[in-house]
Parts: sequence; structure tokens; C-alpha cells
Amino acid sequence: MKPRKPARVVHSTYFDTALGTCGIAWSEAGVVAVHLPEGSAADTRVALERRTGAAPVERPPPEIRRAIARIRRHLDGRLDALVDVVVDHHGAPPFHRRVYEALRRVGPGATVTYRELAALAESPGATRAVGQAMAKNPTPILVPCHRVLAAQGKPGGFTAYGGVDTKRRLLEIEGAAGALSERRQTALGTPGRAPSKALPFDPEAAVAALRASDAKLARLIDRVGPFRLELRDTLDTFNALAESIVYQQLSGKAAATIFARVRALFPRGRLSPRALDAVSDAALRGAGLSAAKLAGLRDLAARAVRGEVPSVAALTKMDDEAIIEALTRVRGIGRWTAQMLLMFRLGRPDVLPIDDYGVQKGFGKVYGLRADERDKGLPARDRLAAHAERWRPHRSVASWYMWRALELPGTRTVR
Repeated sequence: MKPRKPARVVHSTYFDTALGTCGIAWSEAGVVAVHLPEGSAADTRVALERRTGAAPVERPPPEIRRAIARIRRHLDGRLDALVDVVVDHHGAPPFHRRVYEALRRVGPGATVTYRELAALAESPGATRAVGQAMAKNPTPILVPCHRVLAAQGKPGGFTAYGGVDTKRRLLEIEGAAGALSERRQTALGTPGRAPSKALPFDPEAAVAALRASDAKLARLIDRVGPFRLELRDTLDTFNALAESIVYQQLSGKAAATIFARVRALFPRGRLSPRALDAVSDAALRGAGLSAAKLAGLRDLAARAVRGEVPSVAALTKMDDEAIIEALTRVRGIGRWTAQMLLMFRLGRPDVLPIDDYGVQKGFGKVYGLRADERDKGLPARDRLAAHAERWRPHRSVASWYMWRALELPGTRTVR
């Protein structure tokens, strides 16, 4: 009678990266799974444990700790091919194993098409089967399926949370985003290009509803023209908030100059919480940061490392007030800054930045000032809030038109 083989034991642990909280599972034979960040650290844990049945441990063995450190550095922009990290392909079909090993020879900064990968795996013509192997790849990053593109630079699929957006972010870290077709890059957004994402609501329907609810606003819309708010591409919450802190109370040109100097201190110009720890206060002050903004960035980084700053994916699942509450815990991030992120990064349709000077001035220009408001030159806060109730659920759109009202010639009430 043959002795029974011991049961295969799989363990797991979780670690913070520039992308968010990742999970890793392993057996005695090597890494079984790598799980990219989900909407929250808890979601990542549930998803990995559901996939692998792995028992979480607090202190992994040395080889797994080294693999975690290398993955973390790679996602910080200090690129590592990771080809010598041992992967346990237990249960994978032989063809999948062959494809995975072939793909591991495609290093950071390079990409291949599904057809090219089929050839590397000595199975030319098996393009569709290669796609199926990628969809079932349990160890992204180690088996770098984000480097596999469809024909003509199209991104193809990506089964990790966040889909093609996550794939693009991984390619950007490796400096390979240029492999994507220009048409697709425009749709997804590229570094340094502010407008790109489509609004998550119907702007024409919103404008039509505002016209029907407010005659004076309808006349303003006629003068200003179509609603043209453009969303700014947001790779992660940390970078968006860091930029907001730097830009506060500065002209756009001065803030852009300082932020560019700050970014130059980081690998590939991209800030991350852990990379910030390695940059001295003197270097950051030398880039032009005030003491208050430096303190704000340090607090933001510390909270991000502790998992207190929601990822972009998590923000999309939260309501506006929950986002404001979470973000305003960061030093230097007030309600107005959080509202700007809601409007210009997430495209939330019903935000009223009631303390915004431009919205207040625009409202006064459109609706006039009462006698008790003229000394201050601004409408009373409660009057603006009460009037804005008729704009729900499109107060972001109405606020945008209040800003545009200030650009119209003349200072008298809009007729």
C-alpha cells in the first residue's frame, strides 16, 4: 500500500503597495497566487481566501518576505523582472504552464501580443488559448499578463479588479504605456493629460432638468452654452490628494511648477506613500513646499500606509458625504478640496461647493443681492443653499454654470 501524500497546505498574507493592498498565497513549492488590490483591503482578503482557501499568517517565511519586498519596490517604480521568484503552477494545464513560463521571459517595459506569446510558447496559432490562459493566470506581476496586448496596440482584457484601468497603470509604472494605441490611450487617459474620462452621468439630461427647474439658470445656460466639465484622470487617491495639497492657495502656474519639482524627486515622477518616506524634508522644502504643505503630505502618506485613504475603486462605491468624511481626516484636506475631487476627479453630479467664492459670486451675479448682502458683496449662505435645492440632483452642473457666469461681460444681474 502506497503511503498517502501529505495534504497540500497553502498560506496567505497581505501587504501595502503603491496600487493598494495586495495579497499573496504560497505553498511549500512556491507562490500559488498574487491578488491585486480590490476595492478595499477587506475585499482583497475575501477574494484571495475564496480563490485559494489559504490560511492567513502574520509572518511569512523569508523567501515570501523577500518576494513581497521586491513586488512592492517594483510597483514603486524600481523595476524588477521577478523571474527567479518561484511560482507553484499546481493544477494548471501543461499548456498554461508553458505560456506562463514563456511570458515570464518578457521583462518590464516590453509587451507582446497574444499571437506573439503563442509563438514564444511554441504553439503558433493558439492565440485564443493564450487568451484563456491569461484570464486564468493566478499570479499577476510574477506572470506579467498586463504585458500582453491585443493586435494594433489595443489593450485586450484584464481580469483583475479595475480591469483595463489597472492594466494601464501597471504598464505606466513600467514605462510601457506607449505600447497602447493612441486611440485607446486617449480614451483611458495618459499621464500629463488632464481631460480624458467620460462623465458618469448624462450632461444633456442634467442641463434639460435644470432649465425646467430654474428660469434664470436657463437664461444663463443660453448665454454660456453646453456643459463642458472635463474630468481629470486619477491614477490613485494618494496622488490626487497630494496634488490638491500642493495647489492650495497658489496660482495655477506657480503650483504646477512646484508640483513638477516635487514629482521629479520620485521614481518616474509618481508619488507613493512609501517613496515619500525616503525623501527628506529638506528636499521637499527645496522644491518649494511650505511647512504646512509638507506636514500635510507627511500626514497623507502615513494615513495611506495605514490603509486609511480609500482607493479610487473604493471611492466609486462610497456616497459623497462618506468620501468627504474620509478625506477631510487628512491634514490640509478640507471639505472644499474633497468636493473638488468629487466633481473633477469622480464626476459626481450633485455636489454643491457652497463655500466656494466663485460659486457664491456667480450666484450673486445671476440672482442679485439682497440689501443685507450688498456690503459683503456675496449672497447669504443659507439663501444659496435653499435656492440650490431646486437644482438637485444636478448641483455640480449648476455650480459649473455659476463659475461660468463670472466670465460673462458686465457685472449686473444676468437677465
